[in-house]
Amino acid sequence: MFQYFPSNYVWSLSTMIALTHGGNIGEVDAMCAPILEAARAGDDPGTEAFYAAWKGGGDRLIALADADLARGHGLSAGEKYGRAALYYGIAERMQAHGFEARLAMYRRSLELFALARRHGRENCERIELPYGDSHLSGLLVRAEGLQPGQRAPLVLVMNGLDSTKEMLAKSVMGSLFARRGLSALFIDQPGTGEALRLQGLPAVANTEVWASPIVDWLQQRPEVDAQRIGALGVSLGGYYCPRALAFEPRFACGAVWGANHDWRAVQQARLKREGENPVPHYWKHVQWVFGAHDMDDFFAKAEAMHLNGVLDRIRVPFLVTHGENDRQIPLKYAHQTYEQLVNCPKKDLFIFDASTGGVEHSSLDNPHNAGNQIADWLAEQLGGRT
Repeated sequence: MFQYFPSNYVWSLSTMIALTHGGNIGEVDAMCAPILEAARAGDDPGTEAFYAAWKGGGDRLIALADADLARGHGLSAGEKYGRAALYYGIAERMQAHGFEARLAMYRRSLELFALARRHGRENCERIELPYGDSHLSGLLVRAEGLQPGQRAPLVLVMNGLDSTKEMLAKSVMGSLFARRGLSALFIDQPGTGEALRLQGLPAVANTEVWASPIVDWLQQRPEVDAQRIGALGVSLGGYYCPRALAFEPRFACGAVWGANHDWRAVQQARLKREGENPVPHYWKHVQWVFGAHDMDDFFAKAEAMHLNGVLDRIRVPFLVTHGENDRQIPLKYAHQTYEQLVNCPKKDLFIFDASTGGVEHSSLDNPHNAGNQIADWLAEQLGGRT
């Protein structure tokens, strides 16, 4: 993986997310160069300097986009608003829970993303679906060429620990499925994005409690083929997705971009400083995500986060993928998930290595080759185009 900050994996990871999710390398370099020294102090110190640098980059783009709009150049403005939303989102992602400006920055990133969708005339619709006394928010990207009255297969894309629907919709997945005749719904499930920040919905181990209502909603949509709904889990979604399919039989197939078979064990390893963290201020972050009062409460909640004893319930095609050099989640967990899928009519295991690229966590070092391979597999199961 390209490490802009040679001694700091966590800061480099966020930088790589920006570069592979629509960022501009010149803009990213201008934001990162002044904070090279700050990165040497470690993951947590200096994150406010990171925030200021990336907010500044977003601010410059907003000023340029506003000027574009004043000239009547909406498409140009939309492109800049989109990158500003990304940079704001990265700045927010890197802060500790409780950072004073964090919520305002997140809300502003949503506003900018909406401006980008509107002025850029993007194939991306914001949706809200009922969930208990609240709702879940998502972004619906329709299959290319879908005509009124037609139904298309759909892939439900599940976030990881710290990703958001906007981030994943701006990744390679924002176009890979649509080009193959598949619609995609990028969802902020409990513990992520709007569900956590605006609705106060923490993550839960029993994924099916939110996955089933999403399937209910999708099956009522006139543009969705109710019999061809697949699921893809990214990062911690490598736990959420298999768990969902184990207890929600209406999914037609599933895939994980990074296996997460035993996340409770990964937490014990991280406590011993084994492996890399995805974000700074990690222990504060996971307590916030799971609504835990303290570390003991968090580890009690994490105890249920494993897939042992449930994967034999999955009876549809399933794909397990993993990067050979994943520094967050050991490769052995991909083999464990694959081996326990004993009742799948079709199961595949793709290990991305130096020959393919995409060797890091969820292929963030090179998502294009891996992403295309995953999209082809899903299209083959759901009747899309390859």
